[in-house]
Amino acid sequence: MSTALADAPATVATVPLIRRCAVLGAGTMGSRIAAHLANAGLPVVLLDIVPKDADPAGRSRIAQQALQALLKSKPAAFYDKSSAGLITAGNFEDDLAQLKSCDWIIEAVTEDLAIKQALLEKIAPYLRHDTIVTTNTSGLPIASIVAKMPADFRSRWFGTHFFNPPRYMRLLEIIRTPEVNAQAIAAIADFADRRLGKAIVYAHDTPNFIANRIGVFAMLTATALMQELDLTIEDVDALTGSSIGWPRTGTFRLADMVGIDVLGHVARNFSSTKAEDAVVTKLPAFIETMLERKWLGDKTGQGFYKKIPDAPDPKNNRQALDWKTLDYRPAQRTKFPSLEMAKNAETLPERLQLLIGNGPGPNSSKDKASQFQWTLLTRIWNYAADCLPEIADDISSIDRAMRTGFNWELGPFEMWDAVGVPQSVERLRTRSEHISPQVEALLASGKTSWYSDAAGTRTEFNTTKRSYQPVHQPEGIANVAAFKRSNGVIRKNAGASLVDIGEGVACIELHSKKNAIGDDIVSLITQTLHPDSEHVRNFRGFVITGDASDFSVGANLMQLLLAMQEGDWDEVDLAVRAFQRMTSTIKFCPRPVVAAPFNLCLGGGVEISLHAAARQPGAELYMGLVEAGVGLVPAGGGTKEMALHAIDAAAIESGISPIESPRQFAFSGELQEALKQRFETIGMAKVSMSAAEARGLDLLKPSDKITLNRERLLLDACETAVYLAENGYAAPTQRTQIPVPGDQVGATLKLGVHLMRQAEYISDHDAKIGHHIIRILCGGSVTPGTFITEQYLLDLEREAFVSLCGERKTQERIAFTLKTGKPLRN
Repeated sequence: MSTALADAPATVATVPLIRRCAVLGAGTMGSRIAAHLANAGLPVVLLDIVPKDADPAGRSRIAQQALQALLKSKPAAFYDKSSAGLITAGNFEDDLAQLKSCDWIIEAVTEDLAIKQALLEKIAPYLRHDTIVTTNTSGLPIASIVAKMPADFRSRWFGTHFFNPPRYMRLLEIIRTPEVNAQAIAAIADFADRRLGKAIVYAHDTPNFIANRIGVFAMLTATALMQELDLTIEDVDALTGSSIGWPRTGTFRLADMVGIDVLGHVARNFSSTKAEDAVVTKLPAFIETMLERKWLGDKTGQGFYKKIPDAPDPKNNRQALDWKTLDYRPAQRTKFPSLEMAKNAETLPERLQLLIGNGPGPNSSKDKASQFQWTLLTRIWNYAADCLPEIADDISSIDRAMRTGFNWELGPFEMWDAVGVPQSVERLRTRSEHISPQVEALLASGKTSWYSDAAGTRTEFNTTKRSYQPVHQPEGIANVAAFKRSNGVIRKNAGASLVDIGEGVACIELHSKKNAIGDDIVSLITQTLHPDSEHVRNFRGFVITGDASDFSVGANLMQLLLAMQEGDWDEVDLAVRAFQRMTSTIKFCPRPVVAAPFNLCLGGGVEISLHAAARQPGAELYMGLVEAGVGLVPAGGGTKEMALHAIDAAAIESGISPIESPRQFAFSGELQEALKQRFETIGMAKVSMSAAEARGLDLLKPSDKITLNRERLLLDACETAVYLAENGYAAPTQRTQIPVPGDQVGATLKLGVHLMRQAEYISDHDAKIGHHIIRILCGGSVTPGTFITEQYLLDLEREAFVSLCGERKTQERIAFTLKTGKPLRN
């Protein structure tokens, strides 16, 4: 456990509350930090300097303009733009008095020691004795900034290093100072974890802290190897992307996005410590020239890549830099035999073994790509080990920082374990390459891996104690894998598993490829949640979620397309019936079922969520019924549920009883408007950009609580299931008296579709799909006010789905999406 965490107080009562914040500095980073604080529901004061030419009305112009820029930023800074109303723009001359009401103040002005020190001296008289002040500096020693400040101020001062953009990058490095009060650190750590959704890593006050220290070293090493092996910019990006579990941007595309000036700043900040003795951490000459020419990446229009706006082919409008000549040329696709071979590996550990040549037998690759990746990764792993204990107290802090700060799938020590520590060290030894003393100590102690899961407990090798120690996990943070290690698996198949997660709750974990919903998931959910199953008898609630990067991309389209191409319409019909049976089982299960969607939740994944007793979504939620994009309609109960939502909402809004006055209700303007909104959500395949937006699309209920920290989602959902179970949960019953408007009212919606087609906003096939959706939402060809059942709506869904499956254009859409991952509008 890290020193900073060990010093945290034992009682929560002494931890200060965070209710109002201020950010000093309205630049890109400061303003986005303010936006994310507002995302958490906090009032924020955003201050910056008074422009020299400012008139009385424009003294806060810099902060005001930053706030306006936030509303237009891409990716979006806010979960919901209405949160911008929580930010008050001001300046350092007129608005310092507002700091008196702030519990946490974040300094984010320019990286200049004198400017930071002068600003802190200026604000000090306006602060309460318990106000916590932190800095977002990425380059200056934290303690040096407050060296001249009083001891009381220094006791409330430390580093909080956010990563850009703060909404999306989960890492928050907390850097303690020698005199800081442990309660202050505990307050911010807990708040940032629970309210801001941050992955907290405790770093030491050393240059570049943890993530930038390792990450930029990796980028510089990749650049040096590119020159050594005579590779291209595109080659390196292909070799440092998803093939090794890093973001698809690779090395140089990432540098363009972040800013090559930022890369240069971090590189120049490297210290001459023991860890740097054996490596080069200097910018190469060609990058220095790029900095001189202001080729800084996306912000200046060119860097390692350059877009050609008027290119003849919009799909080939990107040029890549030739690092030897500094000329731009058309970007080339690169192909390496090892990368092609590694695509067959299902897991990252298997892929790494194939790529860098540690795999068994003849499948081990030995081409230039393999040479590059072997050298790059082993240098990174050894460098990370050499940095201990200088930059962090433990290996898990470094791994966590790289996973959440640079979006690596595995941290350096986790990657090393995946490949095999003894084997890789032996290979390094035979080549007389650098081996860190820390890994020598690991092997000398009789251990063969950095981590151990013996007895179901996750432990890590402590380089100081030379033994395995428990990996610290804050209360409330867990994943399904941890419960699998400790409790085992109750039942499983290729697509899903049932796992006991404690408190009398079981988790149905989705784990198919991309969590696509096929026969395996459908059968396990249906059998598990059947009213007569032993699992319903043995558990008081269920959670549906998983440890993958996305909740679900929807139904298994490949499985569906094969049946369509073979003309097996009975198989398609049976598959839809099975899917509908699954979602109905979720809805009518005697025990509460809580869906915990996160990241991508599309199509069938949404239908699972809609039928749950409650939802516990992650804040980052890209949720939508997107079936229209592949030429279909939601037929797993999704359209049916949206129709029911519209009817229920209209009944409240109109004040008309749907049961007592069904015909009057069917013709009400409120029902027509409610149906129109749901039709647009389905027909336009709208996808939310956050959980807050999903509420606006009626895919979540106002009562559904949102979890900002992805790592807390599982246990938050478990807590919701327990709450429902302990408060007399009763499953709903099948609705048999649903008043629907029928075709007569549906004609109004069809007119809207016709006008969109006339304006060429949609295609003929889009219009056909739209008519099917309207027919389901309006209850089919019945007179207004007719009562129908839920099963009738499901039958309409299935009829429309099977009909559309027979359309050539639908099959073309599905095939195109499977090939490209994008929708086809034909």
